[in-house]
Amino acid sequence: MAIFDNIAKAAKDFFIEEDGAAAAQAPQPRPLPGTAPAARAFVPTPPTAPGPSSSLPGVTPPAAATGVTQPEQRHVEHINGLLAGNGKDFAAYAKMVRSMAASGLSGPVLYQTAYHAFAAVTGLTVQELLASADQFERVLQSDRNKVLERHREKLGELKIPNSRPSTIVQLLAQEQKLQADMAELTRQLEAKGQELQAAQQQLGEERQKAQAALASYEQANAGAAADLHAHYQAAQSFLLTLGTTPAK
Repeated sequence: MAIFDNIAKAAKDFFIEEDGAAAAQAPQPRPLPGTAPAARAFVPTPPTAPGPSSSLPGVTPPAAATGVTQPEQRHVEHINGLLAGNGKDFAAYAKMVRSMAASGLSGPVLYQTAYHAFAAVTGLTVQELLASADQFERVLQSDRNKVLERHREKLGELKIPNSRPSTIVQLLAQEQKLQADMAELTRQLEAKGQELQAAQQQLGEERQKAQAALASYEQANAGAAADLHAHYQAAQSFLLTLGTTPAK
């Protein structure tokens, strides 16, 4: 990229005047071929920290809903691979824009100067350059759709025939099985609890019956013993008067 850095320095020296007043009177750069004058009202903001992983102009990354503030290196390398290009496309033009932005250029001057320098090397027209950008956007969107499909498959929201279940799907199935087992054990525990309650109630009733039977027997036994003893005493008293000794 040394040639691009040299072009950026030359462009900066050509368009930027050291005197502020002179800069105000300097002529405006000529518009790009085939562009409407109204297009100059759009002033994109270049990245504040240019780098290989910087997004293309106009592309806003999604909000970090999961708390992720920086992408993993493997994802950065994957995206960079998709945007590698052949050095004569919009990805290379974006690199030149970032390089010139680091030199101090901004606004329409930045993008128009970068285009003139880039077109001098590649010969691309504005329409061809923008078509290249559209192609890269399609590549990114297609790749994102594939990743989202795999993500849905991982979460179990999408089932692909003849594919091995993901770890999340396996754990989800295990969770559901354990929940079913817990529900069955809870049902069995409730049934055993009811059986225990019935057994305890029956045990109490049988104990009451046994105590009642014992009390009844004691009453019968005591009554018979008292009756026998009373008759014995009477017989002993009355029979002794006859001079006979009752057999013991």
